[in-house]
Amino acid sequence: MKTIKLTIGNKMKKLVQLICAVVLFSSLAQAATNQIKVVGSSTVYPFTTVVAERFGKETKYATPIVESTGTGGGMKLFCAGVGPNSPSVTNASRAIKDKEVKLCENNGVSFIEFKVGNDGIAFANSVNGPKLNLTKKQLWQAMAAFGPKPKLWSDIDPSLPSYPIKIMTPPATSGTRDAWNSLVMGKGCDKSVKEEKGKKACAQMREDGPVIEVGENDTLLINKLGGDKEMFAIFGFSYLDASRDKVQAATIEGNEISLDTIQSYDYPIARPLFIYFKKEHLDVVPGLEKFMKSYISKKAMGPRGYLMDLGLVPLDKDTFNEMVKRTKIK
Repeated sequence: MKTIKLTIGNKMKKLVQLICAVVLFSSLAQAATNQIKVVGSSTVYPFTTVVAERFGKETKYATPIVESTGTGGGMKLFCAGVGPNSPSVTNASRAIKDKEVKLCENNGVSFIEFKVGNDGIAFANSVNGPKLNLTKKQLWQAMAAFGPKPKLWSDIDPSLPSYPIKIMTPPATSGTRDAWNSLVMGKGCDKSVKEEKGKKACAQMREDGPVIEVGENDTLLINKLGGDKEMFAIFGFSYLDASRDKVQAATIEGNEISLDTIQSYDYPIARPLFIYFKKEHLDVVPGLEKFMKSYISKKAMGPRGYLMDLGLVPLDKDTFNEMVKRTKIK
């Protein structure tokens, strides 16, 4: 009797799985009438937008819809599930977190991860303001909740200008903020704070005025810098490179931000950029696999690819070749 019950139980389980598969297929089939949907990082947004526009012009498929939601927001949408209401792609200015991988797994989402290039985070101000050379420790002191909370830059070091500290920072959902916390706040943090309060405390920002949390619109940040020579902001290299008539970047520990120093990682705040494609949508959403291969290509991402003209710093040869191999999913 136990054997019979077990057999029936297994059959019922397989039947439920089959029904779920049919429902999933039906749901995804509806997505076939929709355009490719992309969400995620504001830093990767301009690169993906250009790839999408070219894809729409050069193929029979509709131009993908690309939204700037921030890396964290994009991951939540991407990992929420499959089907017509779920994005097929998400941009990210940092690698997917373990908790986001788990969210994807819980909702039946699997993905292919690609590095699309490198980026440097600029600490920028107006070209009419002072050109600074700062260390990670000085930046932490200026911004940290558990730091000395100076009012003026000159309070940190007399060689710095007697300007009030005013820094626009990305929101907590931003991958750029995550990278800044890891590469600057974590590295520049006082040893005593790490020991007494833990590593997470190092990344906590001041809430007494000098640090101003803003949205994901980096173009708006650049415009604000143009109107206030005492203001600083944090954003990706491509936005700096496209606006050098308006803004300049501080050197970090003596290193200028440039294509060469980012690729070599001599610039201390350099990081890779990512894009994630949903496997469950590749054979269902029209043109998605072709869009993936158009993006992860020598024409777009190579050393002389069109994305380099926008400020994307190319991957090294071995990493690039590995990314291309990942597109060969069949």
